Amino acid sequence: MIWFLLLLSLLFAGVDFLFYRVRMRRHSERLRRAFVWFAVFSDALPIVVVLLLKAVPDNTTGWMQAAQWFTFVFLLLIGCRYGYYFGLLFDRHRSFSRVGALFAVGCAVWLVWGAAWGRQALRVNEVEIRTAALPAAFDGFRIVQFSDLHIGTLVRPEREMNRLVDTINALRPDLVVFSGDLVNVRSTELTSDVLAILGRLRAPYGVISTLGNHDVGLYIKDTVALPRAENNRQVIDRQRKIGWRMLLDSTLYLRRGSDSISVTGISFDPTLQKFRHSFDLPEISLATAYEGMPEGMFNLTVSHLPQLWPNITALGRGNLTLAGHVHSMQIKGHLFGRAFSPAQLMYDRWSGRYDDAAGNTLYINDGIGYVGFPMRLGADPEITLFTLKK
Repeated sequence: MIWFLLLLSLLFAGVDFLFYRVRMRRHSERLRRAFVWFAVFSDALPIVVVLLLKAVPDNTTGWMQAAQWFTFVFLLLIGCRYGYYFGLLFDRHRSFSRVGALFAVGCAVWLVWGAAWGRQALRVNEVEIRTAALPAAFDGFRIVQFSDLHIGTLVRPEREMNRLVDTINALRPDLVVFSGDLVNVRSTELTSDVLAILGRLRAPYGVISTLGNHDVGLYIKDTVALPRAENNRQVIDRQRKIGWRMLLDSTLYLRRGSDSISVTGISFDPTLQKFRHSFDLPEISLATAYEGMPEGMFNLTVSHLPQLWPNITALGRGNLTLAGHVHSMQIKGHLFGRAFSPAQLMYDRWSGRYDDAAGNTLYINDGIGYVGFPMRLGADPEITLFTLKK
């Protein structure tokens, strides 16, 4: 990470140097000096943040929130400056580019909007799943999925979660599914106030949850004060305390009338940590999660990582697989009816619905929270309402 940020900073510094040589020579020495200090500060900011996080004894919630706001300041400074640079392409003969200033202000407004409103622009997507594998008694069964809450990074956690819970309850689902990354770093984010809010979720078939990569203690620095095994136990126990059913590489059966369907949860395997942002994952056995399941039974699988979908369908399971993890990297745009995101550079499947030739469906929820920077630009926090149809 530090080497990537160093290269990124050097790239930005190179562009700034080019701008200085071409455009700043005609300005006063005072203005040139101010530009140099401004550029050095903003270009070095991501490295300073990483070094700071490495220097502190533990990455507590306070430090992580401070780091994400520093990152936001970096993006704001870079966005405004490069917006101005871009405008120079259309206004290159003026000492001060009005077009560049317009682009700079536009970038600033866009980024501030993402931090102030975009991260809270809760969206409900309704998806209909039609499959012959569904038992007749479950025709019309309603499932709500939400994902990637990352409680430790929420700016106003109680306000944001109360709105989330109220919105889900108003949809009157039969089942609520959470697909991992409840916390950002540690179990202590699940305070009594947080649990009281999440405990208000209501559905006849309850709330089902599994673990994501942020839930299993992989980002805790001081593992002496909070060992990973103890963190994991607390994350699981605190969810069970509010009545959530934890599916950790296991399956349960839901009965309606004389029919049943199966629900399987795939817990995040720490051995996959270094592959979590890869297009494909190495071979991993999931058979134990489906052990004893009758052949041909409709199966809903909850997996934090969407990359596991081929492994799931290869076993003949996962008529519907619900995943999260990607967040669309919190940046998404639409053009000519198609969605675009930096996530496409890292993931084969990154947001929304995917169907295979056998009639299986993967849905990747864009999540609720945020990681790295406290904003969402086009990738609105998402609640998904699925209606199963025979």
